[in-house]
Amino acid sequence: MTSPIPTLSLVDTDPAELAVDAIVIGVHSVNGDVADAEGGSLLLASGAESIVAAFDGRLTGTLALLGATGAPGEVTKLATLGTITAPVVAAVGLGPEPTGAAPPPETLRRASGAAVRALAGAGTVALSLPLPDDEDAPAALRAVAEGALLGAYRFTGYKTKPQPGRRAPVSAVVVHVPDAAEAAAGAEVTRAAVVTRAVAQTRDWVNTPPNELRPPQFADAVAAAGRAVGLEVEVLDEEALREGGYGGILAVGLGSSAPPRLVRLSYTPPAFDKRVALVGKGITFDTGGFSIKPAQGMWEMKSDMAGAAAVTAAMLAVAALRPSVAVTAYVPMAENMASATAYRPGDVVTMRNGKRVEVLNTDAEGRMILGDAIARACEDGCDYLFETSTLTGGQVVALGKRVAGVMGTLELCDRVKAAGEQVGEPAWPMPLPEDVRKGMDSDVADISQVNAGMDRAGHMLQGGVFLREFVADDVPWAHIDIAGPSYHSGEPTGYWAKGGTGVPVRTLLALIDDIAAAG
Repeated sequence: MTSPIPTLSLVDTDPAELAVDAIVIGVHSVNGDVADAEGGSLLLASGAESIVAAFDGRLTGTLALLGATGAPGEVTKLATLGTITAPVVAAVGLGPEPTGAAPPPETLRRASGAAVRALAGAGTVALSLPLPDDEDAPAALRAVAEGALLGAYRFTGYKTKPQPGRRAPVSAVVVHVPDAAEAAAGAEVTRAAVVTRAVAQTRDWVNTPPNELRPPQFADAVAAAGRAVGLEVEVLDEEALREGGYGGILAVGLGSSAPPRLVRLSYTPPAFDKRVALVGKGITFDTGGFSIKPAQGMWEMKSDMAGAAAVTAAMLAVAALRPSVAVTAYVPMAENMASATAYRPGDVVTMRNGKRVEVLNTDAEGRMILGDAIARACEDGCDYLFETSTLTGGQVVALGKRVAGVMGTLELCDRVKAAGEQVGEPAWPMPLPEDVRKGMDSDVADISQVNAGMDRAGHMLQGGVFLREFVADDVPWAHIDIAGPSYHSGEPTGYWAKGGTGVPVRTLLALIDDIAAAG
């Protein structure tokens, strides 16, 4: 169903002499004053010096004639006709020349992704992009490697016949560096391969049709993947959920013939100081229940388990990276359907932590299953709790399709924001106003599921306020709403393919690294 992730290696051979099918170089746009002074509208980035020399100074002019502007992510291909060893050179736009030594990591990540995707049909592609030679070098190399591997991702789907003219993705990527034998550079390549496999696995699960990934099947797949990498695995079926008092998960799953599940994955290193809990929403399909969604676009609700997919895939990467922090994931899974047995508006549900919730909107189901999972995580004990979910359309209204909303403990929200900026998965802290909570007081239960007085106003904040009710008082926590960033419905761009994006796997892994290093 998906193309294999390309192999990844380093090389320090002269780029002009590399025996590859294509070589990628960077090109900057320049302003009009510079263009008039230098007689051109493009500036080749560092890393392309030997290739420029081989073309006797004619490369920028030729690229400009072919339409290259240096705009970020723009790819212009040129046949080399024996000028260098590689038969094709691809110039990828990096935008204006940066004031520092190299473009920001996210610019490099998107550029390498766009270039590798544009070079589908080539077997081996070399990247000779600008890399700094200071303390920023590891981040830049990581960005180039991640972008290249993710840019090659393709979900091939369920077509019975090959698509005419569709070229195979790149199968091997080599990155040009000053010293291919340097241990630090090799470590970055190893990490990039692990992380991109996790992101690709997340994308695979999100892109899978909902009839093939109902809760029992999803739980089986997650359990098998966890056991394969040595994680401790616990799966609670509907009977175990009933005995354990997981009322929220059970209520949401009532309407489906495919019963709900809760999967727990644990990684415990030999020595550790901190324990991290990850919680991810696993609604394998969301009709909205009796509060039914509009038909338009409902097919994208197969992605309502993106949080669960990201948390699980992050655990697979943790098993390979082996940080010095204990990490446990809690993955509640249910299918939100409308049927004779479905839960209803007006129902009162007793949650795992004993709180009773009045249901006002069956389409606010994610917070129900997450409340139970968060309560279980706090019972087990943790020093930090990160939860991620495609929780509200309000996140998209407030922050758009690229920026996640983050709510919770202020210090931890700031750490999520910093980690997101580091890896190219931006998140923005949002408040948890007390007036929103006051409007969720119920006449018949401890709390209502939504703030009826606000309707959909501040809906993202309502979700965060509700989840706070299930976090233990002494646990720092962050809720990451990825309703927009987890699924890309437009054409491929940068290192994003159409469909699942894998957000926020890389953020979670960066947070775990940060906690392992700094506590």
